[in-house]
Amino acid sequence: VNLVKAVDWYEREAHDLMGIKFAGRNQYRFVLPDDWPTDVYPLRKDYAIQDLMKLYTPKVIERAKEVEAEAVTIIPIGPYHPALHEPEYFELYVRGEKIVDVRYVGFMVHRGIEKLGESMKYNQVPFLAERICGICGFVHSTSYCQAVEQALQIDVPERAQYIRSIVLELERLHSHLLWLGVAFHLLGYDTGFMHSWRIREQVMILAELLTGSRKTYGINIVGGVRRDIDEDKIRKSLEVLKNVEKEFKTFIDIAVSVPQVKARLKGTGILPKSEAHALSLVGPTVRGSGIPRDIRKDYPYAAYRYIHFDVAVQDECDNMARALVRIDEIFESIDILRQLLDKLPKGAIAVESWDPEPHRIGIGSVEAPRGEVIHMVITGIYSPYRWRVRAPTYQNLPAVPIMLREIELADAPITIASIDPCFSCTDRALIINIKTGKIEGVPLYVLSRKKLEAVR
Repeated sequence: VNLVKAVDWYEREAHDLMGIKFAGRNQYRFVLPDDWPTDVYPLRKDYAIQDLMKLYTPKVIERAKEVEAEAVTIIPIGPYHPALHEPEYFELYVRGEKIVDVRYVGFMVHRGIEKLGESMKYNQVPFLAERICGICGFVHSTSYCQAVEQALQIDVPERAQYIRSIVLELERLHSHLLWLGVAFHLLGYDTGFMHSWRIREQVMILAELLTGSRKTYGINIVGGVRRDIDEDKIRKSLEVLKNVEKEFKTFIDIAVSVPQVKARLKGTGILPKSEAHALSLVGPTVRGSGIPRDIRKDYPYAAYRYIHFDVAVQDECDNMARALVRIDEIFESIDILRQLLDKLPKGAIAVESWDPEPHRIGIGSVEAPRGEVIHMVITGIYSPYRWRVRAPTYQNLPAVPIMLREIELADAPITIASIDPCFSCTDRALIINIKTGKIEGVPLYVLSRKKLEAVR
């Protein structure tokens, strides 16, 4: 970590889950809870899922609940929300209205998906992979399939590669439109929120037309896809895209010119290019700091090698820059979809059969709406021997404290949201006034609305 700043979380996670010790590091708990038994490393092969479940005896569970209850009575800990992948916990240290330091704690509901996948058959895992993320699950099933296909040297039919790319870009469209709606809501511009989600609904209906489902599409298999796209669906898709592009352009030109939107986004949440590079950030977060990093362009996969597109980049390094990157990508995704639909080749949509070979290694990388997703697979006979997932939020979260320092407390919600993490706008933060020592829990959206009234 002294040489490469970006590996900090990786080393700490490797120690918690695998027991790998790194010289010169303070190996305090990072992923595992504080009451986890010493010298038990859950992702090692000498521990089965059933064995790990037995480690939490009733006594340990009771103690954990007591600790949680005591904490909640003293300070608010959160958020806890059923729609989230995992709770996120921030401590914001403030002097007046300025944030002077930030502490982040995550990994509160590590679900053990990688361990579970190792007990499933190869073509069962894509269904599990799509449930890693509730918004962009298809990128995970695609990345997993690509990892297995690379390991076993499976040649995916060209038509299947195009269909995967089409669904990936639809997912990018609805994800960015969802984010824009949430961002506008945080800024108090609910007209923008409603228009973003109204336009997004057309994309969701189109996704259902092509895959049979609005989300968790379930069409990926190792070696191809389950569902084809016929000429009638291509025609309807092009009509929807034309309408989405027209409506979004009319709406977004007005939305980004609204005074309170500009005032809240410009100059806040600064993430210098040097820090973005040092932390190896991904997605719109790094592209908003002037670095054109995009796996679709740098290491083309699926059908991206057959089309032309530009990588959206902004140099201002603030919240506005990250928003503009996503806006530009919406238009770029529409253009990509048109190319893919127009060039969709004839042929099969899946490999008829393939033979697994154990102890082969494959890596699949996919550019998700939030940034690069990586899956690594070591093959077994009937199922993956080892499966490792790296989601983009994992890579981008270490940048949040940098973006929050020295900004006004009321700008914290949109700054945290600018990396598009997986938690809602009703988060609660622990605010510690370093002058008085007073601890209080304040809903972040309340602070944001107060700032909105001030800039109107």
